Amino acid sequence: MIWNEKMECADRSFYEQNTIKWLQKSVRHAYDNVAFYKDKLDSIGMLPEDIKTLADFAKIDFTVKTDLRDNYPYGLFAVPQKEVVRIHGSSGTTGKPIIVGYTKQDMDHWSECIARLVGMAGGSADDVAQIAFGFGLFTGAFGLQQGLEKMGAMVIPMSSGNTEKQLMMMKDLGTTILVSTPSYALYIAEVMAEQGYKPADFKLRLGMFGGEGHTEKMRTQLEERLGIKATENYGLSEVMGPGVCGECIEQDGMHINEDHFYIEIIDSDTGEVLPDGEKGEVVITTLTKEAIPMIRYRTRDISYIIADKCACGRTTKRLAKIQGRSDDMLIIKGVNVFPSQVESVLIGTEHISPFYLLVVTRKGYSDSLEVRVELADESLLEKFSELENLEKSISNKLHSVLGLDAKVRLVEPKSIERTTGKAKKVLDLRGEA
Repeated sequence: MIWNEKMECADRSFYEQNTIKWLQKSVRHAYDNVAFYKDKLDSIGMLPEDIKTLADFAKIDFTVKTDLRDNYPYGLFAVPQKEVVRIHGSSGTTGKPIIVGYTKQDMDHWSECIARLVGMAGGSADDVAQIAFGFGLFTGAFGLQQGLEKMGAMVIPMSSGNTEKQLMMMKDLGTTILVSTPSYALYIAEVMAEQGYKPADFKLRLGMFGGEGHTEKMRTQLEERLGIKATENYGLSEVMGPGVCGECIEQDGMHINEDHFYIEIIDSDTGEVLPDGEKGEVVITTLTKEAIPMIRYRTRDISYIIADKCACGRTTKRLAKIQGRSDDMLIIKGVNVFPSQVESVLIGTEHISPFYLLVVTRKGYSDSLEVRVELADESLLEKFSELENLEKSISNKLHSVLGLDAKVRLVEPKSIERTTGKAKKVLDLRGEA
């Protein structure tokens, strides 16, 4: 279903005529209320009203994650604290968390954006949605809950973990939509099979996955093992949370909520704005955010814009599936390696599970990549010749995709750590050499 036909199916001229106006308004709000942004524009002699074209807007310097940390906790807030009704933030595993806030209007806009995403994914008021994201400062769980409730769906706020109970509630309450990270959904599927369940034993029909990217091969695994239609949605705490864009049932790019977010794609090295269709780093500007307006925020996510009209009837531009990240990209012997490239080789390979870990080490001045992959069947550990052939086959495929040699190590089933949140896929030990 289409939740907001007026906005999701508007003629392209509507967005072309209004984007500059929306950008001027957001930049004015930031300029008037946040010293950080006033200083940024004053340094280039620009006022919000000077933004007449998208090229003018591109003259404003980027906002980066360290800017949020440097202004912790309230330095980038554009409204009085009494107007803030919700606080969210990052986990803060590498230091103090990034704190973001929401006014009542921000919350209304957030719910609207999520309701659209639910409709895009094929959800409706008739659905029962089980949220297996962790509730807390993380934006995913609460973000999806309020949008699903706005849609009119029944929500089960299970949070993450306790997978056996997840399955019990899923079966007993007739869950039709699963909301989680794709890696945790795979783990749910694994436990489901171990307990003797089949997809037909449940009413699941849709998956709304976010928090981390996944390849098309992983999507196929999710759909086959859970008996669902798997869709991906995208967002990040710094600009709002989930709700920036999401896939429709065509699964051909994530429709952008263009009346709330302006997305640019840039060359990560030069900062140059790239045309639609060219791959680069995603930069997001909020158009309606009151508590913390975010101007030209560098996400470090790699993707591209799809501008043609979607078969679903929506006219909004789409963001292609996230291809990787510019800051989790590994450089090994001069070669750029993304975990998603490795995953594309591993997922669907016979005799192995979807769980893997990339281990990077350094000896002297030489880097090495080891790919640890779980076997699907423990009995294969006793068949040395078959193990050797499987490792060699995977290694050859990886060399073809990556352009470098990687050691493949097949490990016992369930020996790689499971997580209810974002999966840890890289262990970089080069700093310990």
